[in-house]
Amino acid sequence: MVKLNKIYTRTGDTGDTGLVDGSRVSKSDARMAAIGDVDEANSAIGVALQYVTDDGHRAMLSRVQNELFDLGADLATPASDGEADFEATEMTLRVTAEQVARLEAEIDAMNDDLEPLTSFILPGGDPGAAQILLARAIVRRAERAAVAAAKEVPLNPLALAYINRLSDHLFVLGRAINAGGEGDVLWKPGATR
Repeated sequence: MVKLNKIYTRTGDTGDTGLVDGSRVSKSDARMAAIGDVDEANSAIGVALQYVTDDGHRAMLSRVQNELFDLGADLATPASDGEADFEATEMTLRVTAEQVARLEAEIDAMNDDLEPLTSFILPGGDPGAAQILLARAIVRRAERAAVAAAKEVPLNPLALAYINRLSDHLFVLGRAINAGGEGDVLWKPGATR
């Protein structure tokens, strides 16, 4: 259980911050950029939840919000002994294959009820869908940041898979919210020429 009695510590006043293992890195470190983008994506999903009314969709998003905290903790936990050991333990929170598989199962279930795409879609339609599609764009930025960080330090491959799958999940969820895809705003190439 997390217990925070004091919110400010002043330990980051010089531009560095602590990782889970106690080591310190610059706040501009690639790992910290990924963690910040994951946090922003979580906030965007929180905003989207204000517009999403379907209980099943809300439950999925609530699970995702919790898992984004798991993802942030995973990214903030260096591999033990400098090796790429990403096993979840009682003391180490890691994204798991089961979390990735659940996202895939939810994507497949939602996609079964949708008509195939005939064009790319523009963010819009239902307000909840528009917010979800905005969150998806932020997730894609977080993924790019995590991939960049993984070029510098070992990161859990399942964390990278999770965030990649999450952008797909949010895309399909946006379509599902948009009246089963019927409310999708379709891109019309060259329409304003």
